[in-house]
This record gives sequence, structure tokens and C-alpha cells, in this order.
Amino acid sequence: MKTHSEKNSRVARLLGSVALLGAGAGATVWLSPGGLGEADTTEVTKGASVSAYRSVAGAVADARAWTGSLLEVASEGTLVILGLLLARLCWTAVRRKDAAGTAGAVVIGVGTVAAYAISEALKLVVDEERPCRALRGVEAITKCPPTGDWSFPSNHATLAAALSVGLAMLWPRLATLTLPLAAAAALLRILVGVHYPHDVLAGALLGGTVVSAVLLAVMPLGVRATSLLVSRW
Repeated sequence: MKTHSEKNSRVARLLGSVALLGAGAGATVWLSPGGLGEADTTEVTKGASVSAYRSVAGAVADARAWTGSLLEVASEGTLVILGLLLARLCWTAVRRKDAAGTAGAVVIGVGTVAAYAISEALKLVVDEERPCRALRGVEAITKCPPTGDWSFPSNHATLAAALSVGLAMLWPRLATLTLPLAAAAALLRILVGVHYPHDVLAGALLGGTVVSAVLLAVMPLGVRATSLLVSRW
């Protein structure tokens, strides 16, 4: 039977998880350019985020032709590194029969997938046009995504933040590696010209809060389930 303190801890975890999700949802809505529930495409052409985007675009406007491709590869590379790091830690935990490590890696994966699904749903609701199409006088240094591939929030930033925050929560010593990688992933999406700053900020908040909430809510249950499997294995 569960003790009174265990029940209180479970309730506290659930309340903390709900609070995190609420804060993340509120921040994402606040960063949203509008378009929620509207059929028309949302174009952002004014504001601080646009000014910051123009400044970044101007700084890299004279870069060599191959720079865009290099930055695109670097952008994808940040996700590959974070994903491989999670897979490596999961495999190591499995080999050592480390229930907490195995459960944590699986929960991070589940939370990351959930965050990505939410970001994709938001894209279809907000319908924000990419800055490389919405803004005149600004050219991206890489190919602009096709029409219908919406901008808000950034999927790359969502995935990078989810993986990096999850890894940093379970293995704090990795924070000095994972968090800068997530920041680099977000910045690179602006540098290549396919996202506004508010897109990547919303994606980072979404990914980080969803994974944190999932870890907080289900980690104890995951450890117990994994311990049972490990003992039988």
C-alpha cells in the first residue's frame, strides 16, 4: 500500500506537471502572432521579432553561397547529436540494468515525440507564413520551405529543447553540452532565414516544458515498470 507521503508526492508531481504545461501553453499563446482559429494565412511584417530577423539576415547577407548549406547541415547536426546522445545513454543504462536511466531515456523520447506532435498541430492552427516569403527586401541564405510548411513554432527548436532539457534534468553534468546545442539549433534556424526569433523561442519553450512535465508526472511510474522488467530479464 502507498504511504501518505507517497500519495502527497504523487499529487505534488501531478500538480507541478500541470503547472508547467499551463505556463508553457500560456507563453506559447503569448508569443503566437495570431491566426488562432482563423482560416487566412498569418503574415508577420512588423514588430521586435521582425526587426531582429532583419538584423540577422543583414549580417549574413554577404555570406558565400555555400554558407547556407553549411548552416543547414549544422542545424540538422545539432538534433542528430542530441538524439545519438540520448540513444547512447539509453543503451548504456540497459546494459547496466539501470532502471532509472532506462526509464528516463524512454520518457524523454516519449515527451519529445509529444512536443513535436503539439508543435505540428500548432503550425496547422496558426498558419504563419515563413519570413523568407512574408518580408520584402530580405533574402534567406538557404532555400525557403514550400508554401504550406508554416513557421510557428519551430519544429527544430522544439525537438532540440525537448532533448536537451530532458537530458540535463536526468544527467545534470550534460547541461553544459546539451543546452548550448539547443540554443545553437534555435539560432541557426534564424540565421538560415526560415524562422523569426519568436518562432524558435516558442518552440524552445514548448519542447522544454512538455518534456519537463512528462518527466515530472510519469518518471516514478516508469522507474517501477522498468525495474520489474529488468528483474525479470
